Formats: sequence, structure tokens, C-alpha cells
Amino acid sequence: MGRLDGRVVIVTGAARGQGEQEARLFRAEGAEVLLADVLDDRGEALAKELGARYTHLDVGEEEDWQAAVATAKAAYGHVDGLVNNAGILRFHALVDTPLEEFMEVVRVNQTGCFLGVRTVAPELADGGTIVNTASYTGLTGMAGVGAYAASKHAVLGLTRVAALELAPRGIRVNAICPGAVDTAMANPARLDPDADPEQSVRALDGFYRKLVPLGRIGRPEEVARLALFLTSEDSSYITGQPFVIDGGWLAGVSVI
Repeated sequence: MGRLDGRVVIVTGAARGQGEQEARLFRAEGAEVLLADVLDDRGEALAKELGARYTHLDVGEEEDWQAAVATAKAAYGHVDGLVNNAGILRFHALVDTPLEEFMEVVRVNQTGCFLGVRTVAPELADGGTIVNTASYTGLTGMAGVGAYAASKHAVLGLTRVAALELAPRGIRVNAICPGAVDTAMANPARLDPDADPEQSVRALDGFYRKLVPLGRIGRPEEVARLALFLTSEDSSYITGQPFVIDGGWLAGVSVI
């Protein structure tokens, strides 16, 4: 028996990175998965490989969310879970951040999460689950990513409110807070077809060895296992909580 047998889960940003690994793991654990993304070619190919469904979803568009839920219900009859994984990152000092860029990040990371919860929660079966992707920076600050950090702080607030409001239906809402993870967001070499991914990971491991107690960048498969835990019955008495997965980065800095 898989840990998600009989469950139907929507995963956003599922065409690559953390979302891809979540979709893969959830399928391996028995779930029916609706992969959602704006990278249609890649998303459709992955869905075909996994024996899943794909739908185009711009998380900042209310109509796209409504269509995604309708697709899931038409295909599988019900929806049991949502993983709000889609997100973007932009680098700028706060005082140099254009308003347009700030709002772009908020639209995807914060509004996308809000629309996901608002649209999917009424359709979830009682006892369903929502996993929102926040960030290490949702619990602390980081220079150069003010828009991103602000949006991820907001995701934690949305998570706590949703957990309180949906608890009477047995719906659990939690947040995962990754540190640096080897995806295209933290490792742009993943977007270069001519780059050697193993070489880029070794370089990142060397960089993060100075910052992260466990001495390396995280892997998307590790984040996927946390999302699985929060979607499965293994976490049946947990709601409204942030779960940091950062190799110990948030714990502090070693001076020895």
C-alpha cells in the first residue's frame, strides 16, 4: 500500500524542480496527481511519463485555478490535496526594487498561494491537506531578496489563518520552508542545456559549505519527502506549522 493510495493531489510548478520531484514521489506512493504549470511542453511530457494529468495553470489567474479544479474533478471525481509549490525569485536591493518587479513576485508567490487555497479548499474532501511552499526567508531576512522574503512571510500568515479556518473540516494546512535547494531557482545552470549539472552542484556544495551546517545545498527530492509527510496520514495531528528544511542554516552561524 502506498502512503497516498486513493488520494488526488494538485501540484503547482510541477514541470521541474521541487514540483517535479513531488509529483514523482506522490505518484510512486499511489496518488493521482494533476500537474499544473505554465511550462506546458515539459509538464505534459512529465505527466505522460508518470501516467498523470497536466493542466496549464498561471497561479496568478483566478480563472486558471477554477479550470484546474474542474479538470481534477472531471478526471478523478474528487480532490484531496494541494501542494502550492509554484514560485519565482528576483534579486535586488530593497531600495532598488522596481514596483513592477515587487508586484510580479507577490503575484506568483503570495497571490498564487491565496488563490490556490481559496479555490481548492471548498472542493477538498473533509480531511484533505494543503501544503504551501514558503521559504527559509519566510522566517528570517536575507539581503537582496526583499520581494521574495516579504511574499514568503505572507505565505506563512496565510497558512496559519487557513489552518484555523479549515480545521473544523479536518483539513490540515502546513508550510514547508526550504533553504537553498538545487533547482533552477538557486542553480541557473539547470536552465543551460550545455552545462554539466554535476559540476554545478559540486560548486554550489562548496559555496554552501561555508553557510550551511550540513555542508551542502539541498536536493529537491528531500523537499518532496517533507511534502509527502505533510500530505500523508503520518502528519495527521499537525496543522498550521512551518517546517524548515535547510540543512541547519537557520540555526545560526558557527564561529569555530
